[in-house]
Amino acid sequence: MSDDSTPEQGFLILHGWQNRRPADHWQHWLADRLTELGHEVVYPQLPDPDEPRLDVWLTEYGRHLATLRARHRTVLCHSLACPTWLHAVARGQVTTPVDRVLLIAPPGPAFLADHPEITPFTAPPVTAAELGAAARRTRVVCGDDDPYCVEGAENAYAGPLGVPADVLPGTAHLNPASGYGPWSGLLDWCLAPTGDRPVAAAR
Repeated sequence: MSDDSTPEQGFLILHGWQNRRPADHWQHWLADRLTELGHEVVYPQLPDPDEPRLDVWLTEYGRHLATLRARHRTVLCHSLACPTWLHAVARGQVTTPVDRVLLIAPPGPAFLADHPEITPFTAPPVTAAELGAAARRTRVVCGDDDPYCVEGAENAYAGPLGVPADVLPGTAHLNPASGYGPWSGLLDWCLAPTGDRPVAAAR
């Protein structure tokens, strides 16, 4: 028997390094809009964002993902959350696949190597089989001028993972400093029935 109280759509929003969930970030805006529309939203503050520990964040990922009750689950990762998610994938910690994962402005290998506090988060190799076991669809969205990913996320992440990438000109790290803030293009993507449509830069 189906449970009519089970939400149809659930969203887990995961922040990055040094992020204390500022009110002007698109993450807060998106969480509020999705909640207003009646969707299930989990947007946690992760421990020690200035000096994060990979194993601690991975444990938190599993814990918060497990709280989503929705029939269809989407994970939105920004910045350091992106390679953290890939560690969870490589370790087989996503035991029930989610429907969609969006990797937003992942930091590049050079940036991670230059910052010892987060060097352990450098993305591991992930096979297509591992990626598919964790999510039915994975997509990358990034700026073409992100100072935190000089390699370009299309080259550093989307290409090796074999997933689509939406490269948004002049959007830098897709954070409040680059005007994101409200992000209607991302909300539209979240509300689309599948993860196949591109993510638009529209704010």
